[in-house]
Amino acid sequence: MTNDILDLASKVGRALEAKRLVLATAESCTGGGVSQAITEIAGSTGWFDCGFVTYSNASKAELLDVPPALMAQFGSVSEEVAGKMAEGALASSTADVSLSTTGIAGPTGAVPGKPVGTVCFGWARGDTTFTERLVFQGDRQSVREQAVAHALRGLLRFIE
Repeated sequence: MTNDILDLASKVGRALEAKRLVLATAESCTGGGVSQAITEIAGSTGWFDCGFVTYSNASKAELLDVPPALMAQFGSVSEEVAGKMAEGALASSTADVSLSTTGIAGPTGAVPGKPVGTVCFGWARGDTTFTERLVFQGDRQSVREQAVAHALRGLLRFIE
């Protein structure tokens, strides 16, 4: 894990603590990388509730209540699904705020309109959900690290 990611996780922790918020994560392509970064920070038990690693569509549906019809319509790598993943993490935890990641880290998996490196993000709090789609360059590890960093930066913006 890079120092940049650990620095971001530390900033996230301070921001969550200052606002008395607790985080949950819902991750697919990052495979728990955001949760790992968060739990590297001493004291994270005070502002981190849980993380869901929902790699399969079935687990997204079962654990996060993402409608299978939504995944069929937009694909599991979509802003629509990322938003529902973030909302599902909130509903299935005691957290106040959540983030989600779903994407194509590669080297395979690209589909028309969604090249390798495509990652969709969701951030949810209360009745507000924000989503974003980016395309990162690099190999599988690089895409995943960039996605973890972006998810944390996005969370900082979302809660400010």
